Amino acid sequence: MTLVQLRHFLELANTGSFSKSAIKLHLSQPALSRSIKTIEDELGHQLFDRVGRRIDLTAFGQQIYVQARELVDRANNLKQIGQQLLSGQTGKVSIGLGSGPGALLMTPLLTHMATNYPRGHLEIARGSTSLLVHALRDRRLDALVLDIRSLNPSSDLVVQTLCEMPGAFMCREGHPLGNEPQVTLARVKEFPVASTPLSDEVARILVDRYGPDAHPDVLVNLRCEEIASLVDVARSTDTILVAVRSLAPDLRALKMSPALNATAKFGWVSLRSRSEAPLCGYLRSAAIDILGEN
Repeated sequence: MTLVQLRHFLELANTGSFSKSAIKLHLSQPALSRSIKTIEDELGHQLFDRVGRRIDLTAFGQQIYVQARELVDRANNLKQIGQQLLSGQTGKVSIGLGSGPGALLMTPLLTHMATNYPRGHLEIARGSTSLLVHALRDRRLDALVLDIRSLNPSSDLVVQTLCEMPGAFMCREGHPLGNEPQVTLARVKEFPVASTPLSDEVARILVDRYGPDAHPDVLVNLRCEEIASLVDVARSTDTILVAVRSLAPDLRALKMSPALNATAKFGWVSLRSRSEAPLCGYLRSAAIDILGEN
């Protein structure tokens, strides 16, 4: 039997009339009779007692009515849930954010979710690129936003570039190097240098610009995944921060000689073999808008 036939059965039980039910269901009476007969044949028992023009549920039919009502209600709920998922009204998404994207996106994404999709569920994970990619492949995360220059290319990953953001050497207001017209790497190395883990691509750019002493393994004294903590250190000490410029707009960008001319390339990363949840797509669009404002 089908859900359509069960709906026919429920309608007939409610009206007690083949003619009224047929009109409401846009069926001929013979077609409705065949539909009911199919259910009775499959169940092996009569569902209705026919008394003149009036029909009533048999005792057997009354028990079947309860189960049929529940099945049809569940089907209706399933359709409604599907519509809500497609519109982003509900659903659950887990997104991993690298250090830079996390500082720029975490609060705005949570705010966007609370404002526009209050019945949805968003979970954000933070961590290193390797840990986040591992969680993505284990399907514990639905998508990642990373500096994709730190990502090893792989055929099982889909990468969509979201934006590029310039990097800089930055210091607090009043720093001894803040007003110098040209700052060399030698001058930078007179002070502590902080950064998140930098990609091999960024390390290559630093070495090309400033020589082997600019390699992060040599240059950086303070390193952690949480950029917000490093920004706080740069605000309160003479530490120089190497990071995306928009992560610390209140800090002063040093006038490096030669100019750094390096960017972070933020991207949305997902599994090629996994279909995207509708809510995930809406959040990706929001991430593009948020990053475009920085």
